[in-house]
Amino acid sequence: MDKFVIRGGNPLLGTVRVSGAKNAALPSMAAALLTDEPVILENIPQVRDIETERKLLAAMGAEVELGYGRAQHRTTICCRNLSSPEASYDLVKTMRASTLVLGPLVARMGTARVSLPGGCAIGARPIDLHLNGLEKLGAKISQEHGYIEARADRLQGARIVFEKITVTGTEDLLMAATLAEGETILENCAREPEVVDLAALLNKMGAQIDGAGSHTIRIHGVQKLHGARHRIIPDRIEAGTFLVAGALTGGDLMVSGCEPLHLNALLQKLEECGVTVRCNGDSIRVIGDGPLKGADVVTEEYPGFPTDMQAQYMALATQAEGTSIVTENIFENRFMHAQELVRMGANVKIEGSRAVVRGRTPLSGAAVQASDLRASASLVLAALVADGETIIDRVYHIDRGYEHIEEKLRGVGAQIRRIGELLPRRMTAPAVAS
Repeated sequence: MDKFVIRGGNPLLGTVRVSGAKNAALPSMAAALLTDEPVILENIPQVRDIETERKLLAAMGAEVELGYGRAQHRTTICCRNLSSPEASYDLVKTMRASTLVLGPLVARMGTARVSLPGGCAIGARPIDLHLNGLEKLGAKISQEHGYIEARADRLQGARIVFEKITVTGTEDLLMAATLAEGETILENCAREPEVVDLAALLNKMGAQIDGAGSHTIRIHGVQKLHGARHRIIPDRIEAGTFLVAGALTGGDLMVSGCEPLHLNALLQKLEECGVTVRCNGDSIRVIGDGPLKGADVVTEEYPGFPTDMQAQYMALATQAEGTSIVTENIFENRFMHAQELVRMGANVKIEGSRAVVRGRTPLSGAAVQASDLRASASLVLAALVADGETIIDRVYHIDRGYEHIEEKLRGVGAQIRRIGELLPRRMTAPAVAS
C-alpha cells in the first residue's frame, strides 16, 4: 500500500494545470450505454475511479479504447454489443458512481442488475432517490443479495420531485429519461456544473434536454441516441485544492486550465481569509502574501461552498488567525480527517455537524492515515506547512480522484514523494488511533 512522505516548509511557486473532472467524466462514460454508436470523451483524468469505470463497461461488453501519447486523456466507448447489463460488487465496491449505470441500462436494455455501491465512508448517500424516480418512470425494482434489479419494457415520462437535492440521482434519471416515451420533468434538481456537462453531452447525442443548471429540467424522450464527441470540463475540486495549497503555503501559484465561474464560493472565501486572488481567462492566481484570517464556512449544494472542499479548507483554517467554524450540511460523517489534523498539532473540536478550528497552531510532521478522498487531500495540504516529515498512509484514496498529485505538487516546489510498502521500519509506522 503506497504512502506519501512530505516535508513541509516550501511555498508553492509556479503554474500547475488542472485535469478533467472525475465527477463529470464518470456520468459521461455511463451515458455511452445509451447508444450503439461510439462516444468519444476528451480530457478524461487518469485516476483510479475512471479505470474502475472502464473495467465496469468492458465487463458489460462495451468496447473501450484508450488514447496514447498526446491523446492519452481520450477514451472512446462503443456499446454496440452489450452482453451483460450487470455491475458486479467486485467492480463497484470502491466507487459510489457505479449507480450511474442503472438508469442508462434500464432505458436502453430494459434490464439492469447493479450492486449496491461502495466508495468513501463519509456518510449515507442513499440510492432510494434513484430508485423512486425510476419507479415513477415505470421500472419495476427489486433488491436482494446486495443487488438492485430494475426492469421495464420502455420507460414512460413522468414528473419527479426529488425529496432532497442529489447530484448522482439527477444524473441517473436525466440519462434514463432521454429514451423514455414522452416528457419527463425533474424538479429540485442538482445544479452542479457536472450535471450541466452531462446534459451537454446528451444533447450532442440527440437528446432533447432543457433547463440543466436550474432546479427544473425538462427532457423530451427520443427513440434513439447516436454517438458524439465531448470534452469533459475541468475539475473544480482539484483546482480548489491547489488554490488552497498555494494560499496555505504562502506561495504564488497559478492554477491553469480551470473554470473560475465554477469556483466562485471558494474564491470569495479565500479573499475573506486575506488571500490575493486574480482570475484571467482559464487561470486563477493565488498569492499568500499576508497573514491568513479565520472565516466560517457552511457547506451547501452548488453554487454554495462545496462539501468536497470542506476538508481542504479546514487545513487552511488551522493556520489562520482566530477561530473558524466549519459546518457540514451535506454528509453526516465527513470530519474523520479532523482527528488526523489534531495528531499534527491542530486545535479542532467537533460539535455535531460543526467543527470549531482555533487557528495559527504550529503543525508538526506525524504518521497519519487517509480515511476518504478529500480527507487525504487535507492531510497533504497540512503536511506542506508542517514542521518535519509527515507520512500519509492509504493514499489509494487520493488516487481515486487526483491525477498524479505528487508530481504536480513537486513541479511547483513541494517536497513530496510516493513510497511503497518495502520500506525501512521507521518509515512504516502505522497511524495510531487516538
